[in-house]
Amino acid sequence: MTSAHTVEAVRRAEAAADPGLPDRPPAQDGPLMLRAAAGLASVVAGEVRRRRGRLYGARVALLVGVGSNGGDALHAGARLAAGGAQVVALLAGPRAHAGGLAALRAAGGRVLPAAAPTDGDHGRRRAAARSALAGADVVLDGLLGTGGRPGLDASASALVAAVPAGALVVAVDVPSGVAADSGELPRDPRGRPACVHADVTVTFGTAKPALLLPPAVRAAGRVVVVDTGLDPAVLGPAAVEELEPEQAALLWPVPGPQDDKYSRGVLGVVAGGDTYTGAALLCTTAAVLSGAGMVRYVGPPRPTDLVRQRLPEVVPGAGRVQAWAVGSGVDPDDGAQAAAVSDALAAALDDGVPALLDAGALPALAARLRDTGPLDPRRTAVLLTPHAGELARLLSGLDGPDGEEVDRTAVEGRPLEHAQRAARATGAVVLLKGSTTLLGAPDGRVRSQTDGPGWLGTAGAGDVLAGVAGTLLAAGLDPFDAGALATAVHGRAAALASGGGPLHAEAVARAVPGVVAHLLTRREWPS
Repeated sequence: MTSAHTVEAVRRAEAAADPGLPDRPPAQDGPLMLRAAAGLASVVAGEVRRRRGRLYGARVALLVGVGSNGGDALHAGARLAAGGAQVVALLAGPRAHAGGLAALRAAGGRVLPAAAPTDGDHGRRRAAARSALAGADVVLDGLLGTGGRPGLDASASALVAAVPAGALVVAVDVPSGVAADSGELPRDPRGRPACVHADVTVTFGTAKPALLLPPAVRAAGRVVVVDTGLDPAVLGPAAVEELEPEQAALLWPVPGPQDDKYSRGVLGVVAGGDTYTGAALLCTTAAVLSGAGMVRYVGPPRPTDLVRQRLPEVVPGAGRVQAWAVGSGVDPDDGAQAAAVSDALAAALDDGVPALLDAGALPALAARLRDTGPLDPRRTAVLLTPHAGELARLLSGLDGPDGEEVDRTAVEGRPLEHAQRAARATGAVVLLKGSTTLLGAPDGRVRSQTDGPGWLGTAGAGDVLAGVAGTLLAAGLDPFDAGALATAVHGRAAALASGGGPLHAEAVARAVPGVVAHLLTRREWPS
């Protein structure tokens, strides 16, 4: 499990690991900074050797802010200079970490002072900074750390804008400009993200939430965690988690010789209709191929006939089930299927049967909650699977403090905030679909999964996800685990089906058995 901890938790653990941290003079370097710098330098050296064969002679530019992240970059730069790299530090402000500056200079690195607008040498210094960056093989972003205010000021923006397109960008702890705890990306006046976009982020002690959360995860690149000796007991529970293959393999339900179709889980599906017949087929196909003991399909004659032709093992009509998957591809103007959604929703909530509620089921849930208030998660296990627009409509349709008007842009800009709000307001686990899928539970737990390729953004992919997650609910997993596990397998199945190129939703469903088999036998994702 990859875990990320809040800035406050990290500071608490750092203070426990290095009691002299708050009062140490700026010129003295504590063990945490030196460990972080050593790990950072090692990662950078490895990346440079992979790119150009050797570290000696590589041109390294450091973007240095006034805080401790600048000190980490300077100390790492000193180590790289000692290994033969040509290192230059570009200061973004009037001062920098004294111990790091001394170490870099002692190792033969150069330091270019910041170009202040009132300085007579302003133009010359800016030109020197651009020249140093133009030839850089690698750029270390040490402008802002976890304590930095989100966004970039004019000086930092000018340095970032001068980074050449071909340079390897390595962020120190977090990409400068991102909101470390929420993953939000401030925008510049032109509407562009006001942050560094890194190829690699080297983070210290533990991952920070922004490195797992959308939309900032797109700015982080590959994340490497350097162990600096923080005590897990002091860090406390993770703010955000991401399932890795080992945990996914342990969670996936594997039938034993004593199991039959009923003990493996019967999933009831209400999906599609006369308008969107494909949703019925995709959801039931995914459920069958994910290992459901039995799938029951409830729908009008036309999609029912299509399902029976392609999947003769699917049983038409309602009956006893261990979980429901309701709402995928249901047209709100389809009166008969909307009634089936309402019936399944009532059966699930009244009888305490686990349920996945997608697309067409969300308005019915909102209407019910306006009368009853939030669900009790201890009694009813419910997983909601909206995309950003559907989540905005769900929140807008609820009464009370969580029911004010919300638009899609707000959800996309602050997905963590809105997923958690929806989880509190509904009492359900909320799986917010996107290029990075976010899960929020009513008790505050958060998971984030970035498993699928960009090609997965295609019609029908959500129907397949619903079938996989519904199967896991029917097998007995709780909604939080079922949602994360289904997302991870769904994304990896898409990567396998894609092979680097376009795909269609049914191909994702067809790839699920191979992904699961590989996961269970090798405890890793197929490549």
